[in-house]
Amino acid sequence: MSSRFYEYVAAEIEAIEAQGLWKPERIISSPQGATVTLAGRAATSINLCANNYLGLASDQRVIDAAVNATRRWGAGLASVRFICGTQEIHRELEASIAAYLGFEDAIIFAAAFDANGGLFEPLLGEADAIISDSLNHASIIDGIRLCKAKRLRFATGNMEELEQRLREARDDGARTVLIATDGVFSMDGAIADLAAITTLAKRYEALVMVDDCHATGLLGTKGRGTAAYREVEGRVDIITGTFGKALGGAMGGFIAARRDVVALLRQRARPYLFSNALAPSVCGASLAAIEIARSDEGDILRDRLFANTRRFRAGMEKAGFDLLPGEHPIIPVMLHDAARAQAFAAALLEAGIFVTGFSFPVVPKGLARIRTQMSAAHSPQQIDRAIEAFALTAKQLEAAR
Repeated sequence: MSSRFYEYVAAEIEAIEAQGLWKPERIISSPQGATVTLAGRAATSINLCANNYLGLASDQRVIDAAVNATRRWGAGLASVRFICGTQEIHRELEASIAAYLGFEDAIIFAAAFDANGGLFEPLLGEADAIISDSLNHASIIDGIRLCKAKRLRFATGNMEELEQRLREARDDGARTVLIATDGVFSMDGAIADLAAITTLAKRYEALVMVDDCHATGLLGTKGRGTAAYREVEGRVDIITGTFGKALGGAMGGFIAARRDVVALLRQRARPYLFSNALAPSVCGASLAAIEIARSDEGDILRDRLFANTRRFRAGMEKAGFDLLPGEHPIIPVMLHDAARAQAFAAALLEAGIFVTGFSFPVVPKGLARIRTQMSAAHSPQQIDRAIEAFALTAKQLEAAR
């Protein structure tokens, strides 16, 4: 046993706490929803920090589909898929998400992090180049690190810099160039300019990969994601996404692409080859959620979601809060100071509003915030109650300074 190691760990924890960067985890004793019950609290709290965009995480149809899939297919496969772990429901889910998003095929993973982690290394090598947005999700960054392709970056929204990187990659003789970007940047709620990105990709014969975790089910026609929202469907080569947000809120990720690309990933993607198959319950729940999302009811839910988004944003701006601009249901309330963000979140919880403070290393230093997220499950009254609580908390904290 190395006492020096444990002393180091204790010191790191102490430093995190001293800087106000400690991220507490709240125990929920209810299903996910517009309101939740937190352990040790009798009253429910309005939940503004879930990715439950369409409100399907506790939808009875989604729950029933999960239960029925478990009854038919069992709790799990006890194996990876290429050995003895693929059931018909796995292929059904892959076919469903591929058809929904307009691709030939899809491959599912235990988590969206695994989808991004397993994407790049099997497809690209030393002769290739990846140009990555500077604000891309950690899973994209880690997946690219596992790949031997040359790595280049461009600043979010800076198309001149992206073109410069494309030119560099081509001048360097790259065999394949892949542009990798989030469709929606999860900390800011900004939506990628895929029209400009795909135009440049065509000019330089590059591929485009989009992580659509915060877009699938809620953005664009029938919720088909950022490409549909930006009206560039068919110009994106690879989509990665999740069933853990709008599409049921459980877990699991996917990659949708051409059939041959998916076939190669089945042979070489390490998170796929060395992880158990997705539980049948998750597959059943996700299938039910996809059907709701792509239906006329899904349109109603999306209309309600964006009405809530507009209502909350307008109310918060009227109350004088510093919000990052945008139209996505992710609405960051900028507080800048990490300790203040944590204190603000704790005070809001006492007022019956469940939110989370975000600070370094999740966001850059000096840009601490409370990231609020709207849901179709919220009522207008709950949105107004949350705005009132934010305003009152700001006054209370200011008076206590």
